[in-house]
Amino acid sequence: MLQRFRPALLAAVSAAAVAGAFPARARAEVKVDALIGDHMVIQRDRPVRLGGTAAPGEALTVTLAAGKAATKADARGRWSVTLPAMAAGGPFTLRIAGATTLTFADVMSGEVWVASGQSNMELPLQRTKGGADAAALGCSGLRLFTVVSPPAVTPATTVRGEWHDCDAASATTFSAAAFHFGRDLHRALGVPVGVVQSAVGGTPAEAWTPREALRAEPTLAPMVEALDRAMSDTALRDELAKKLAAWEAKNFYQDDANKGEKAGWARAGGGRWATMEIPQLWENAGLTIDGAVWFRREVTVPEAWAGKDLALSLGAIDDFDTTYWNGERVGAIGAETPQYYAAPRHYTVPGKLVKAGRNVLAVRVFDHFGNGGFAGAPAQMNVRPAARAATTRGDAPLPLAGTWSYKIERKLKPIVADWNSRPKLLGPDDNNSPTVLWNAMVAPFAGTPIAGVIWYQGESNAERAAQYRTLFPVMIRAWRAAWGDPKLPFLYVQLPNFGPGAQPPLGEGPWAELREAQALALREPRTAMAVTLDIGEPNDIHPREKQEVGRRLALAALKMVYGRDVIASGPTFSAAIRDGGVIKLRFGNVAGGLTTSDGAPPRGFLIAGADRVWKLAEAHIDNAMVIVRNAEIAEPVAVRYGWGNDPGATLRNQADLPAAPFRTDDWATASVTATAK
Repeated sequence: MLQRFRPALLAAVSAAAVAGAFPARARAEVKVDALIGDHMVIQRDRPVRLGGTAAPGEALTVTLAAGKAATKADARGRWSVTLPAMAAGGPFTLRIAGATTLTFADVMSGEVWVASGQSNMELPLQRTKGGADAAALGCSGLRLFTVVSPPAVTPATTVRGEWHDCDAASATTFSAAAFHFGRDLHRALGVPVGVVQSAVGGTPAEAWTPREALRAEPTLAPMVEALDRAMSDTALRDELAKKLAAWEAKNFYQDDANKGEKAGWARAGGGRWATMEIPQLWENAGLTIDGAVWFRREVTVPEAWAGKDLALSLGAIDDFDTTYWNGERVGAIGAETPQYYAAPRHYTVPGKLVKAGRNVLAVRVFDHFGNGGFAGAPAQMNVRPAARAATTRGDAPLPLAGTWSYKIERKLKPIVADWNSRPKLLGPDDNNSPTVLWNAMVAPFAGTPIAGVIWYQGESNAERAAQYRTLFPVMIRAWRAAWGDPKLPFLYVQLPNFGPGAQPPLGEGPWAELREAQALALREPRTAMAVTLDIGEPNDIHPREKQEVGRRLALAALKMVYGRDVIASGPTFSAAIRDGGVIKLRFGNVAGGLTTSDGAPPRGFLIAGADRVWKLAEAHIDNAMVIVRNAEIAEPVAVRYGWGNDPGATLRNQADLPAAPFRTDDWATASVTATAK
């Protein structure tokens, strides 16, 4: 189900990936670790740890503000330094001097948070309620870093990405939940805030968990063993790859023609064309189709560039593209490229095609399932002379983001695939494989001082809620071990209401069980949970209300991490008292009293007798209690609240925060029973 959205959400590749399009640098050149660059934010009040590579034995001097340290690269070429802690402030300049010197400008000291999880963490601001208005209002004091790297079966050493000042352009494609969280923190604390987004849609928690942590837990170790078998058995992988290719050929649209090229659309003509702001997925522009769409714009080339090879960068394109310059093909990426939907497009335009003045750039995009279009960031889209030695002002890249013309070549009904029948190919080609996203997208910067983690994930583990009770705390502890901080703040979002189609029987539901597994993780120290049972959308697994998600996470951080006197949670169940034919429920965190979202009596309560048959309960508020009953149950023994995929729960406190779901019974749930079989 979530796989449909994976390509769009994976494809926010940062502009730093452009470097891959150019010749390799000298081996001895000084390089830096992930998250170091212009506009970076370092964690205030913590020793500043910096590292990278250089020639073995090379001496380096590192300076940042008043801090200065000297070091040498070891025999493997690794170097590292620790500079004194810094108070919040900036901008500063970071200089790393060796055989070559690197200078990074506009460095700030403040609060650094990592935002991770699956598609609801990755969902960009432009696709959410009020997202465009939020971006337009600005976000001074906030810096954004988006991580995208292909899955890896062993820990990587670096990630693609770069820091950006938060403005309307960079915020638009950034995680909406993380954006609102970071902006609220900045406004409350008055210090710079940096947010590192490392999230991939449709992925389970085991993909984000280190190998050693999974192996150490007997119930989770089989995940790693299955990965190892798949990686070592070449014949098995070849067989699975063939099955996967056959499945995709059957379930995805195939690109069997290029009518636009034959019609001359790469140059001009083609009748009437509409316009669209690029980059964006065309679904965000109201184009809900699969198939082939052409995009075209004019590029005015300076006189000095005429006849020279150009480096053309377009960011990620979902799914496949064929790119033209003045009517001639200059590059293409198809299914033969791993992670094609996330691969940044870097093409060379031969000098013979480049003329001064007006040139025509055209891109044919074919979307064979899911979302389609330009899925990168505006900063990734540019063209410049291919020779990197050029440093004159006239050689600055020409930006390509903005208004493009587009025309539909082939309009196809969006595919709804049977994902349960899709063959599983464990390893670096599958984002759902255990450990592969931790290795690629977190391990390279684990240990870099940060304030904490925000996490929004669970949808992909909902059918394995009993296992999640173990897996999620194991993952949290493993992240903390990697950072060397057993109390690293870990704030997470409990799954919202969601329930398209037929609902489970009363008292059941995989999302309810997953929410309970998430709540049980609060037993871990320095954790907090943002309840979102009131802001989901029954028919959309990606609810558009993300500002409130960010606000609730920020409230939790302000209270737990920064010691602010704020109300950070809704009512929490504390006790149940049987009184004849009713059950009286007591709550904490009532914040001035209990109420409901609609002013009517509370909904979302279920009640059962000794027969364990659940029925809807009548409920009313009595000060800090809720009294529930059902006339058909003379001797009730248990109550559940907010228990179901989309339970219609309405209880909240006077701070306008929803009550957390709970149950008073300890009866075996569906997932626990299934696990035991």
